[in-house]
Amino acid sequence: MKMSLDEFVGLVMALHRDWLRRYLALLLGLITLGGSVLKATQPLAESYFSNRRNVLNVYFVKFSWGWTVGLLLPFIFTSNYFVQRDVLFAVRRLTSCVVGTAVWFLSTRIFHVIENFTGECYESQNMTILHEFENLHACKKQGHLWLGFDISGHCFLLSYCALMIIEEIAVMNELHKVEQKPGKATATIIKSLFIALNALLLLWVWMFFCTAVYFHDMPHKFIGTIFGISPWYGTYRFWYKKPFSPGLPPEIGNKKE
Repeated sequence: MKMSLDEFVGLVMALHRDWLRRYLALLLGLITLGGSVLKATQPLAESYFSNRRNVLNVYFVKFSWGWTVGLLLPFIFTSNYFVQRDVLFAVRRLTSCVVGTAVWFLSTRIFHVIENFTGECYESQNMTILHEFENLHACKKQGHLWLGFDISGHCFLLSYCALMIIEEIAVMNELHKVEQKPGKATATIIKSLFIALNALLLLWVWMFFCTAVYFHDMPHKFIGTIFGISPWYGTYRFWYKKPFSPGLPPEIGNKKE
């Protein structure tokens, strides 16, 4: 039996309402723990996803923030506007992507500083220390290997992107309650973006799982995951509830008269 676009969207919305939004952060933490234990005790056989050059890693994960923001920006504006009917509110909500970009930029810079500060340069063939290279950039520029405390950027970014997506697409639960429905073309765009964001969410969680079972050591993954969960919690569970913030996705009960 063929499922319509509306039926598919409704099915996905029900899944989010039932458990996914509530428990995603916990699920990511459990994946980090379980994947790390599995990697340390029962390593999985090499597969396509254990190769860093796999297509999903090269063309999606490495640009995960760009993919996430690229879909969230039009979705947030259109969906938030049609719930609140307030352009300024929709624009204000877009600044959540600005906040997220700042989190992404600062976190990756912190990871780089920590790896640079804690590492040493090694000759890649015989692993002898090369004291003449005192920083990561100079070491790698000459084709050598820098070994420091390498916090998992993938665990950080994939968890943060997934949690941000799950918060923003929750507005779909309110869209069907508005009295003045968006036009057919606009509604199709919003639903298509919603489906695309869910596909991206599924991809990020899958690649997060692959990172947990194939790459990095346990402390690197745990700290990376903490860096992903902490700003989500600090923004969507605390700061965005305050007046001077991007705000939370709208609810019909809070709609302006």
